[in-house]
Amino acid sequence: MKSWSMISKVDEYLIVRRALGVQLRIEGGQLLDFARYADSIKHRGPITVELAVRWARSSERSSPLGWARRLEVVRPFARYRLAFDPGTEIPPRNLLGPAHRRKQPHIYTPKEVQALLAAATRLKPPSSLRAATVQAVLGLLACTGLRPAEALKLARTDVDVETGVLTIRETKFCKSRFVPLHSSATRALRRYARIRDGKVPDPIAPHFFIVDGGAPFTKSKLRTAFIRIRRDLGWWAAPRRQRPRLYDLRHSFACLRLLRWCAEGVDVHCALPTLSTYLGHVKVSDTYWYLTGIPELMAITAGRFERFIHGVGGRR
Repeated sequence: MKSWSMISKVDEYLIVRRALGVQLRIEGGQLLDFARYADSIKHRGPITVELAVRWARSSERSSPLGWARRLEVVRPFARYRLAFDPGTEIPPRNLLGPAHRRKQPHIYTPKEVQALLAAATRLKPPSSLRAATVQAVLGLLACTGLRPAEALKLARTDVDVETGVLTIRETKFCKSRFVPLHSSATRALRRYARIRDGKVPDPIAPHFFIVDGGAPFTKSKLRTAFIRIRRDLGWWAAPRRQRPRLYDLRHSFACLRLLRWCAEGVDVHCALPTLSTYLGHVKVSDTYWYLTGIPELMAITAGRFERFIHGVGGRR
């Protein structure tokens, strides 16, 4: 009986939200998993807190943080269902603890980025396109702060190697934007395109980054290559919370951009909206998530505060 099934209710919710432009890629899959769980235990009636908690904690592979995140996915769906089922219970926020916990990012130094790119050239097999593709992708992430998925989704028509501008289409928050590149990044992409076209003259996909057969270079392939490089560089030996991650390149870009502005005397408060737009954020506060108090930034901050206190170069 589809009329009472939780799957039918989730399907309806996803259709409505996506019609409004909300993608819900990961959340949609989790909600369907919740619906299948509810139907499998023959749950009847509106959503209850007890049902949501039971589902959130049903994943044996998840951690307490994962349980909290799963429960957080149910909350907006429950708010939506409340309009149709007055008995619906909305799980309280943080019922299973905080759903969002910021991991301490690793801020790559320029030397570490160089080591990362150099190690990419040693990936095997040496005759394949793999090494060139991984190096080009990692270099692009390091110098633009793109989300990995944004870089891998780029079509050839999205990369203008003449003007040095990327077109990022319909990514997170359903936003599109133009990303200008430094001339060195443009040269690197142009060089990669020559290597790619020489090895794969007739690709089967329109993507800019591809594998030997011409298929798109995927996120799983990038992650596998990154883990291999991290092991080769000895970074794997660090404690788990300190191991450099692929996404840390985005954190590093934001921090190093801020550091450069401070060194150049740029008014950071006025410049931050530009960085936020470049990174594809909806609001400036989203960009704060990527800023970390690295020693270099803290030293500049301490120096400015000291000058302020002593009335040098500022008003007391």
